[in-house]
Amino acid sequence: MTSGLWQHWVLPGIWITIQLTVYSAALAVVVAFGIGMARAHRSRVVRFLAGFYTEIFRGTSSLVLMFWIFFVLPNLVGWALVPMWAAVLALGLSYGAYGAEIVRGALNAVAPAQREAGVALNFTPWQRMRLILLPQAIPEMMPPFSNLLIELLKGTALVSLLGVGDVSFAAYLVRLATQESSQIYSVVLAIYFVIAFVLTRGMRALERKTRANLGLQTTGGAR
Repeated sequence: MTSGLWQHWVLPGIWITIQLTVYSAALAVVVAFGIGMARAHRSRVVRFLAGFYTEIFRGTSSLVLMFWIFFVLPNLVGWALVPMWAAVLALGLSYGAYGAEIVRGALNAVAPAQREAGVALNFTPWQRMRLILLPQAIPEMMPPFSNLLIELLKGTALVSLLGVGDVSFAAYLVRLATQESSQIYSVVLAIYFVIAFVLTRGMRALERKTRANLGLQTTGGAR
């Protein structure tokens, strides 16, 4: 593979894949915490609406949702997103639904006595969430969030079907130009592995930091 193919296709593709992962992950985190906390709300209506969102977006295909946002939504609202932002929206909403279940499970895992202590101290529901529940729940969210982030990275390859020039799309173009499938796809596998490895180490460092803030020891798998 020539340096020109690297410079014009593969390297820009890696950068677009990283951007897609970061933007989609940021949206997914916002959705996960918003919907996850809503699922632990005392109002039955709020819990129902949050659960409805989770079931809808967890039960639909990210690829089909991406196509729907890009091809169908413009006919309904009169404006269209560029392919990259349509992909970010679809991936963020879909993986945010999975993340919401992680947030809900971690919040429910906090000992009931901790909630009761907040009530005894006359904390408002938001104060109990911010000062008692989330600080204890977030370290427990880190390992499943790490897995979800890696799945999101791999899910960004779907955007190549919209013509977004990520690393998968770049590999397709290089294969057409060189007819060397084994070389380019082996390289792309290695690229995904390296990015995933960096993300995993970053999440483990974040987990250690959140546990250290609570005076907890890091689990054996998060070194």
